[in-house]
Amino acid sequence: MDETEFWEIIDTARETADGDPYEQADLVVEKLAQLDPDAVLDFARHFETRMNRAYRWDLWGAADILLGGVDEDAFDSFRCWLISRGRHAYEGALHQPDDLASLVKGFDEDVDGDAEDLGYAADEAYEQLTGVRLPDLGLRRPAEPAGARLDLDNDAAMADRLPTLWQRYGR
Repeated sequence: MDETEFWEIIDTARETADGDPYEQADLVVEKLAQLDPDAVLDFARHFETRMNRAYRWDLWGAADILLGGVDEDAFDSFRCWLISRGRHAYEGALHQPDDLASLVKGFDEDVDGDAEDLGYAADEAYEQLTGVRLPDLGLRRPAEPAGARLDLDNDAAMADRLPTLWQRYGR
């Protein structure tokens, strides 16, 4: 499975689920369960690689603003959600996290920002196909988020680093 196929699975499931992250995760599991185990492993590698690429202070700051504060677990769920929004939103947010204000229309913290179940889709599909757990992919999350550290409790620093998000969603 190449990167284009990975994003096609994400996008098709999101469109079919009408943006519902739980339904999207179920649809991804269904699609992956129709593939061979090696393709599911490829999907899992693509997913984990994108999770690791998004493990950055500036994106953590964006998540903190959008959701009104996030711990490490909530940031993991946010990164799953960011991937669930598709390649355009994901790559745009990596390029400029402050652009999430325009990349994600009508963000609602009660509905958006959490797609944890999508993070387990490959695990579930692999187990359905093989009867065993998904093997270790050897992809470790970096010990620290990338980029310049951001004090999530410093409103002035957050407003300076992510001005558009802060203006629209800040405390």
